[in-house]
Parts: sequence; structure tokens; C-alpha cells
Amino acid sequence: MKKVAGYITRKSMLYKTEVEYGDYTMNHVQGCAHGCKYPCYAYLMARRFGKCKSVREWMRPYLVSNTLELLEAEIPKLKDKIGSVHLCFTTDPFMYGYPEIATMSMNAIKAINNAGLPCTVLTKGYLPVSLATLSKENAYGITLITLDEEFRKKVEPEAAPTRRRITGLRNLATLGCKTWVSIEPYPTPNIIQQDLCELLEEVSFVDKIIFGRANYNPKVSRCPDCKRFFNEQAQIVIDFCTQRGIDYHIKNGTITEL
Repeated sequence: MKKVAGYITRKSMLYKTEVEYGDYTMNHVQGCAHGCKYPCYAYLMARRFGKCKSVREWMRPYLVSNTLELLEAEIPKLKDKIGSVHLCFTTDPFMYGYPEIATMSMNAIKAINNAGLPCTVLTKGYLPVSLATLSKENAYGITLITLDEEFRKKVEPEAAPTRRRITGLRNLATLGCKTWVSIEPYPTPNIIQQDLCELLEEVSFVDKIIFGRANYNPKVSRCPDCKRFFNEQAQIVIDFCTQRGIDYHIKNGTITEL
């Protein structure tokens, strides 16, 4: 088990997100240890705005120690505006190998649920089965862009192994929890040759699938007919979900005119 690099405090926690499928969100950790090499949008923004100077610094997560106090103060003020709270868009609430972060995330979800509000969760870590004891209105998700473990090690070196992620998600689905998968950023065939249908079959038990193209990677722009490729892959997701009664969302910019 790993320890956080340290602790910080913040003046606020809940905010309205501009992410197209989000409502309110919270980020109670600064940094992320996964070391994703997509590259990571959250890291790029953190570096741009001076929150970190290097990937190495970003990979040393700091826990916001006053998270629960902030939630206690902010939830009553914002409750009537909030449809759901997402954990997290710029970090990972169940960061692989960091039990202290997972504990804080569990306590935060409990506090939000106790106010009658649901949460959505997204992780590249392992979703603990204890989440099934919380509100059944919550929705738990994993990021999954490949079933190839060797490729996963290259692009998400410190995240949870692919099979471990799927197992955690399947356990929660079996216990009646709402589950979802984010297949984003999906790589082009010049980065890795893989069959999207195989990945979709592996997570066919979920309630929702979100699909989005890879961005910010120069290799994507060098892929022949990358626009056509993402249009075709998006249609595969749409057809798959439609046939199986699975909800889906295709990220803006994934489908484009040729």
C-alpha cells in the first residue's frame, strides 16, 4: 500500500462542471499516481495553470484534509441545485494502491448520500464491494480503453490491471448497483490494433457506456482516416448498446463530418 505525499486544504469543494455528461463534481485529491501517457488532460491543465511542474510531481498525490468539513458546509447551500455529484474529473477517487484516498472517497460519498443526493464514480483503480452498501442511486464506473494488459502497462503504468477493474465493476453490478464504463480516450489503430467489439462484450453487463476519441496525442493525427475510424467505432458502440438496451453517450467531437 502507498501513502499520499502529504495534505492540503482548500476553500471550496463542490462546483458545477463543464464536462458534457456531468453535473456537480468534486476533486478531493491534487495529482494522480497513475501516470497515464495519453497524455493526461488533467495533468496538462494542472501544469498550464501552475499547480505542478512535472509529471513526477503530479504523480505524488496530495489529499485534501478538510474535504468532509467542506462538504458539510456546502451541501446545504447547494442541495437544491445538485442533481448528482461526480468523483472525480481531475483525479481518481479510488487511486490504485492508496487506501487513505479510498477511505476519504467512501466517507465523502456517504456524506453526499446522507443529504439525499446520488454520486457517480469513475476510476482506473479497483471499486471496493463495500460501495454496494451505499445508495442504490449511485453509479460506479471504470475507464477501460483496452483488454491488452501489456498496452495498459504502457499507457496507464500505475493504474489497476484491466481484469481487476472489470472484476470490481462486475461485483457491484451483481449486487444490484448501477454501473458504467468510459471508453475514452480510445486509441487509433496506428497506436494499437484491437477489436472494440471484444471490449464491449467484456462489459456488456453495465447500464451505460460512454465512448470518446483520443485527443492531444500526435500519433492520432498521423493515423490515416482517423475521422472515419472514430465515426465507425462510435457507430459500433451505438449499435451494440441499442441491441442490448444499454444507455450510451458519444462524446462531443468523436463523430465528425468527413
